[in-house]
Amino acid sequence: MSNIFTPTNQIRLTNVAIVRMKKAGKRFEIACYKNKVMSWRNKTEKDIDEVLQTNTVFANVSKGQVAKREDLKKAFDTEDLDEICRKILAKGELQVSEKERHQQLDSMFTDIATIVAEKCVNPETKRPYTVGMIEKAMKDIHISVKPTKNTKQQALEVIRKLKETETIQIDRAQMRLRITLPAREAKKLKQKIVPLVKKVEKEDFTSDEFEMVCLADPGCFREMDELVRSTTKGKGTVEVLNLKDVEEGDETLE
Repeated sequence: MSNIFTPTNQIRLTNVAIVRMKKAGKRFEIACYKNKVMSWRNKTEKDIDEVLQTNTVFANVSKGQVAKREDLKKAFDTEDLDEICRKILAKGELQVSEKERHQQLDSMFTDIATIVAEKCVNPETKRPYTVGMIEKAMKDIHISVKPTKNTKQQALEVIRKLKETETIQIDRAQMRLRITLPAREAKKLKQKIVPLVKKVEKEDFTSDEFEMVCLADPGCFREMDELVRSTTKGKGTVEVLNLKDVEEGDETLE
C-alpha cells in the first residue's frame, strides 16, 4: 500500500486514482490504484483488494479527510465499508486529468471495436472485419464511449446501431451446433427449436434419436440449451461445434 500517514484521523495516499460520489448532500471518495477502476468495471479484475488502496471512505482523499460514520449511514443506509466502496466503484465518477481521460476513452473505444470485430462478420462474405474498419464505422456514426459502462454491453449496442444505420453490412457470427434429441420428443421439440435457428445444415432421424447440425445466433444458445434439457430431462444435448461460422482463408476482408 502506498505511503500512508495517519496523524489526527488523516490518511495520506500517493499515486492514487480517486472515485467520487455525491450523495445525501455530501461528497464521498475512495482511493484506488491507477488503471484498476476500469478493469473492475469491465469485470476483468474481480479482487476488490487489487483495486482499493484502502477500504476507507473519505470526504476528501487529497486532504486525507475520512468521511464521518453518521454521514455514511445517512447516505448509504449502511456502515459496511466494503459495501459502500463497491457502490462508489460502480457508480462514482473517476477523477482523472484531461489527458488521462482521453487516453482512457481511446483505450475503451479500441476495446469495444475489438469485441465487435471478434463477434461479427460481413453477412455476405462470412469474413470478419478488422478492428480498424470497425473503429472507422463507429466514428462514422459518432459512437460515444461511456466510461462507467461495461465495454461488452457497449459493444452489443454498437452492433445494434451499426445494423440499424447500415453503415456497414454486419451481423453476429453464428455458432454451429449439433442438437441431439430422443426420437420420442424429437418431432414436437423440433418445432420449438427451428424458430431459434438461422440455418439447418443437416438432419438425421433414426429409430432412437434425431440429430440436427445448424447455425444459430449466440444469443439463442442458452434458451435452446435450457429448452432441450428441460423437455428431454437431460437426455437431449446441444453441442457447440464451432463458436463462429467464418469462411476459411484470409483472416480479413478490406
